[in-house]
Amino acid sequence: MNKKNNPFSYKNSNDATGFLLYKVHNFWQREIKRNLKELNITHTQFVILASTYWLILQKEEVTQIEIARHAKMDVMMSSNVIRTLEKKQLLKRMEHKIDTRAKLVILTQKGIDTLNVAVKKVETFDRDFFSNLQNEKEFNKELLRLISKE
Repeated sequence: MNKKNNPFSYKNSNDATGFLLYKVHNFWQREIKRNLKELNITHTQFVILASTYWLILQKEEVTQIEIARHAKMDVMMSSNVIRTLEKKQLLKRMEHKIDTRAKLVILTQKGIDTLNVAVKKVETFDRDFFSNLQNEKEFNKELLRLISKE
């Protein structure tokens, strides 16, 4: 292959921030998946359960759309995941009292129990994984700045 036709602007692939993020994300995601496997939930299902509970702590009633927005997830995808979690009896959907188009989401006791175990596993892994950062708070601020463009 001719080096003159090199389309890359980086001399080293690890200088490409997007590629590094991709590699770190894949490693982190694989380990999260491994930690959640015995609970029979995916990482996306965990995020839906955690977001639901987090939002319920802030206010009593939570809709599917609020969960999707909180997780910055596609509304249709979150709806499909919620349907799967309902089949697993980890949460329930109910009609909204005022807005008949909206669905309220509540966790079942089984969902709460599963979430409690999952949160411990994920938080323990995250603490260990991110302990190599020199300044986690600054890293989080930078990540938030990246998603604030949405």
